[in-house]
Amino acid sequence: MSQVNVFKKLFCRVFQLGMRIALPFLPYREPKLIEGVGGVPAVLQAHNIDCVMLVTDAGVHGLGLTAHLEEELKAANIRCVVYDGTVANPTVANVEQARMLYLENGCQGLIAFGGGSSMDCAKAVGARIVRPKKPLAKMEGLLQVMHRLPLLIAVPTTAGTGSETTLAAVITDEKIHHKYPINDFSLIPHYAVLDPDVTLNLPRQLTATTGMDALTHAVEAYGSAAWKKLAELARATGVSTDASDEVAAKEFIAYIDAMNAAMDIPETLPGIRTEDIPQLARYADHEANPLYPVPVLWGPDQLEKMYKQVQEVATHDGNGDPSHSQTAA
Repeated sequence: MSQVNVFKKLFCRVFQLGMRIALPFLPYREPKLIEGVGGVPAVLQAHNIDCVMLVTDAGVHGLGLTAHLEEELKAANIRCVVYDGTVANPTVANVEQARMLYLENGCQGLIAFGGGSSMDCAKAVGARIVRPKKPLAKMEGLLQVMHRLPLLIAVPTTAGTGSETTLAAVITDEKIHHKYPINDFSLIPHYAVLDPDVTLNLPRQLTATTGMDALTHAVEAYGSAAWKKLAELARATGVSTDASDEVAAKEFIAYIDAMNAAMDIPETLPGIRTEDIPQLARYADHEANPLYPVPVLWGPDQLEKMYKQVQEVATHDGNGDPSHSQTAA
């Protein structure tokens, strides 16, 4: 490990320790829970809101997942303005389009409906509404919003990001292909709706991959530094009874690998070019959030190995035609 990485590691660990000590004194809050989408209108009425913007994506909206909520709002005489242009990695353009729609229609609050992208988009819209003279690029980093957002209700349809409870939003500047986090306590939604009914009609693959994403976030994806905790999970879930932490942890990892295979989740990702990997690793290193107390901190060198491990590399069959079933590991 280089000297720079040593200093970075020290900074991250000191930062995490400081945040842990300071957390009881910081304005962190948990969103209040609403039981089902049917409870949303009453909350809006309690806040004297008669026009709200629903931020979602075309897929979720097209599947009709928001229909029940829209019907409930209409029955309560609350006007609902829908923005469904959110893309997989919400962009500055997404945020600005939604913000203009919000202002043009005199909206008074936001409902984020969908996955983490819709959550992030809605959070950024709220930030821009309360900081109209501050562009999103100037909000990158920690505590750059510092204003109370309009009422924000989060309705997650997928597992994985937990964005309905976090202080973070990740936005992509599509013009310069730069992805950056915005972290501020004011971005935590005021309310969250945990309603399993909104997940029932999601595509099978989306349910599987986001569920695996949630599991990965919860137990960590790899490495010997987490063996003790993984072993505890293995024994608690009945996956392993082995006394050795290393053996039990590896059996737990193997079980998750088998789940991946059973749900047809690919082990490789298309579109990763070898010549782009060093730059991708640098971007990932830059985006790393020192707030996350992960067991092992990685620098660009380790991140390059990760990209190569999941890279789909073209091979050739007997006829000379390319196939894409191999990894670069």
